[in-house]
Amino acid sequence: MWETSLNGRYLCACAAACAALSITAQAVEVTYKLDPTHTYPSFEADHYNGVSIWRGKFNKSSGVMLLDRARQSGALDVTIDMSSVDTGNHQLDDILRSKTVFDVDSYPVATYKSTEVVFKGDVPVAVLGNLTLHGVTMPVELKIQSFKCIESPLLKKEVCGTESTAVFDRSDFGLAIAKDHGFNMNTTLHIQAEGIKQ
Repeated sequence: MWETSLNGRYLCACAAACAALSITAQAVEVTYKLDPTHTYPSFEADHYNGVSIWRGKFNKSSGVMLLDRARQSGALDVTIDMSSVDTGNHQLDDILRSKTVFDVDSYPVATYKSTEVVFKGDVPVAVLGNLTLHGVTMPVELKIQSFKCIESPLLKKEVCGTESTAVFDRSDFGLAIAKDHGFNMNTTLHIQAEGIKQ
């Protein structure tokens, strides 16, 4: 009986070791490069405290996402070309690029760098990080509304896509233009992004 118990403990120990090795083998950090043709950060901003909403996007951005689903860890590093702003109104775009607003000559890019990726199971549901905009860095949380990965039939590689949002006060970044005219400073950032496995 003692021998049977010993054998049982030995088998349990072996099973635990095999399980640990299996988890370790699956815990692989994967790099995804953002596809610039399928990644368009966009924004919504108030016009006259609810009269209408201005919408725009940035046509040029780049970045890298790292994911290790087994360990529930990851990282995100994104750069946005501020001169690529596009609202569909050329006159407004020129104003946004000027020193009055984005001042793209002094601050040509905005960046978002994660400090933590929050998971539910093996799926990322939020990103905590710092947004640097107009020379100011502030913490901003991205809430991931959807996240899906597929094997692209065209690229023959894994592609992951996401829809994410964040809300922040643009005056915190020194972008308080029209605040005195009653404009609401809350701004919604939308991230439509696809990353290609490297």
